[in-house]
Amino acid sequence: MAAVFLVTLYEYSPLFYIAVVFTCFIVTTGLVLGWFGWDVPVILRNSEEAQFNARVFKKQMRQVKNPFGLEITNPSSASITTGITLTTDCLEDSLLTCYWGCSVQKLYEALQKHFYCFRISTPQALEDALYSEYLHQEQYFIKKDSKEEIYCQLPRDTKIEDFGTVPRSRYPLVALLTLADEDNREIYDIISMVSVIHIPDKTYKLSCRILYQYLLLAQGQFHDLKQLFMSANNNSAPSSNSSPEDKSADRSLLEKAGLSEGELEPPEESSRDCVVCQNGAVNWVLLPCRHACLCDGCVRHFQQCPMCRQLVQESFALGSQKEQDKDKLKKTL
Repeated sequence: MAAVFLVTLYEYSPLFYIAVVFTCFIVTTGLVLGWFGWDVPVILRNSEEAQFNARVFKKQMRQVKNPFGLEITNPSSASITTGITLTTDCLEDSLLTCYWGCSVQKLYEALQKHFYCFRISTPQALEDALYSEYLHQEQYFIKKDSKEEIYCQLPRDTKIEDFGTVPRSRYPLVALLTLADEDNREIYDIISMVSVIHIPDKTYKLSCRILYQYLLLAQGQFHDLKQLFMSANNNSAPSSNSSPEDKSADRSLLEKAGLSEGELEPPEESSRDCVVCQNGAVNWVLLPCRHACLCDGCVRHFQQCPMCRQLVQESFALGSQKEQDKDKLKKTL
């Protein structure tokens, strides 16, 4: 009956058919362009609009005290033949154990054993996990709160001047920091720190630096310690003494090693002002780019990092708002 009615209506009113087609076209166009706010897959929507609607998850930062500190003293003078000088700064009495020519595969197997099997809280535990896959070992006692300079050198009788071409099967130097007192291992969540250090040689002349640092927790987790990229003023940015040829050579060596140049560049002098409003204090770190450049007021308005334009997946605060308010009160008083 309804079909007969529509046929009759079509015969006497061709405009009805045109109106139905036009209505279907309008509804379809609205769905495609997202006019109705429905979650419909689209191909014509603006990419910036789609990214703006994406939700940014905020992480809660957990404060953990790291008892270990390790830096390279005068990295420009370090080499396989002349050795390296390390500066330690530990909150408790610790042991610094250096493994020269440590196997890359065995090191990461040892980290997995820390996660699954046993805790690497002592040098002997790491040595057992490495199965002695290193060329030379030396150990030093580090006193509490004393910034000591430790000179490490590969013995001359090993007659090793380089570790071959990239990719390598051995790291030049792996430094392990552990707590000397067993009672202190129950106080700190972090029980040891593993630092993978590159030292230049005849084959691989990339400047000396810490490639990776791993914090090993008493619960069995281990975390890759990465630096944050703080916003910097153009006037206060440090000048580099290296030539363009040296920079291009380092960049090519980093690419061969599968490393990102941005992750290994020394941090710039930081600025406390937000890069957007130039008024609020920088308090938020954006992930995965790790740029710390936004204040509490501006972070809610950005789904892309204002420094590198990378899409922000997560973010976390460097400090609570209460701590910032206390700092402001101290300055006013």
